[in-house]
Amino acid sequence: MKLFTTKQIPEIDRYTIEVEPIADIDLMERAADEVAKYIVQNEANEVEYYVFCGPGNNGGDGLAVARMLASTDAPEVHVYILDFGKGLHGAPQTNLKRLDEVENVKVSFLSEMDELPVLSSDAVVVDALFGSGVNRPLEGLPADIVRYINTSGAKVYSIDVPSGLMGEDNGANISENIVQASYTVTFQFPKISFMFPENEVYTGAVEVVGIGLHPKGISQLPTRYHLFDDNEAHSMVYQRAKFSHKGTFGHALLIAGAYGKIGAAVLGAKSCLRSGAGLLTVHVPHTGIAVLQTAVPEAMTSIDESDLMFTSAQNIENFTAIGAGPGIGKKTNTVRGLKELFKNADVPMVLDADALNIIAGNEDMLKLVPPNSVFTPHPKEFERLAGQVENGYQRMIKAIEYAQKNNIVLVVKGAHTMVVNPTGDVWWNTTGNPGMATAGSGDTLTGIILGLLAQGYATFDAARLGVYIHGLAGDIAGAQRGYEALIASDITENLGEAFKLVHK
Repeated sequence: MKLFTTKQIPEIDRYTIEVEPIADIDLMERAADEVAKYIVQNEANEVEYYVFCGPGNNGGDGLAVARMLASTDAPEVHVYILDFGKGLHGAPQTNLKRLDEVENVKVSFLSEMDELPVLSSDAVVVDALFGSGVNRPLEGLPADIVRYINTSGAKVYSIDVPSGLMGEDNGANISENIVQASYTVTFQFPKISFMFPENEVYTGAVEVVGIGLHPKGISQLPTRYHLFDDNEAHSMVYQRAKFSHKGTFGHALLIAGAYGKIGAAVLGAKSCLRSGAGLLTVHVPHTGIAVLQTAVPEAMTSIDESDLMFTSAQNIENFTAIGAGPGIGKKTNTVRGLKELFKNADVPMVLDADALNIIAGNEDMLKLVPPNSVFTPHPKEFERLAGQVENGYQRMIKAIEYAQKNNIVLVVKGAHTMVVNPTGDVWWNTTGNPGMATAGSGDTLTGIILGLLAQGYATFDAARLGVYIHGLAGDIAGAQRGYEALIASDITENLGEAFKLVHK
């Protein structure tokens, strides 16, 4: 699914209005109908609604929603319109006139704070003050109203975006002047700022509703931003031929584990095999052999010269993909061994954990990494690589710059894991849950991506599909065990079910 900046979205609206064709008031009606249906589905009968409307199209949406809510069992719908002394125009004015025909709607105009209603914690507020066109922090009366709504304790439904939240960069915004919604009902596609963790406090639960924007208008408008969903995954996953054999699906090498951390190698190895690699060799220090061969009998082993850590990997020319990093530590001999590995490797690599921490402390090694390799840092590891950031938008910009500069595929892990390719395209993932925030979850992701690379998936495809499958398996595990009880092994155990869902 494509995502667009807030400057681009009006272009799609205009295209839809011109080409469908449809009047702007009717497009507004279509959008409002979706919002009203969502609210009614989530609320009990006889709820008293308070709808706050601005003077623009978002306010027009709110006026239409108010009319639709009034047609339910709501005893009364209270509408408050920001009064800047200029009145309403166009579709918002039309929707205001339509409210005159509805009996159980009370309309008031707000020009100062003492005209605000008393909101209890039982109230249901519909926020239609400002839409996605906001490009500077709210101030004055609008900011005062937002702060009042936020402190009321009322349940809040925001239309399209929480009022005051900008569509992309909120680094210079004023947090207390942004509506803190319980739910955001957004049109056609999420806004880019919804992908950043610091904005969850404003958006609450996000529901994306289709409003019939023209498919051609969406398809022909270029963007670097996307969501990776089930349609993308289904179109990408390989179908296995009847006469395939283990050699068909590649031979992966996983370098993982050190004394006390052999579990990282076990987790990565199981996930690699469960993701379809035909053959897997795991390179571990001597101390890990018994553990690995007992826990993962399907994997072959390569034994390091060291009893305790990774120091070198020999004869790597027969592998179709290499993964390195989980649990290997950062000892001097390991740094030296990793550098030699990069010099000799000529196949796709996926690098995680300590491999990334070693690169962060030895930037000269970056130029040795095979082009188009996959890096899978969590946010702190990413900052070690690329520098500190203050928010999710800055992290995205730095990720784009880092991927382009170093010709790598970057997987920045999180609630909406972000995958960036060397040309600067950004894809956010749509699977996963908070239960996956547990030790070893990253090791399983490394194994999954390695397994896909070994089978011949392009690196960017392996990264996107691997992240999606990883999150989907986590969702299945979370449904079975609950988030608190979920451990990394549960993700691995549910990879088969995840692949089956993707194949459907």
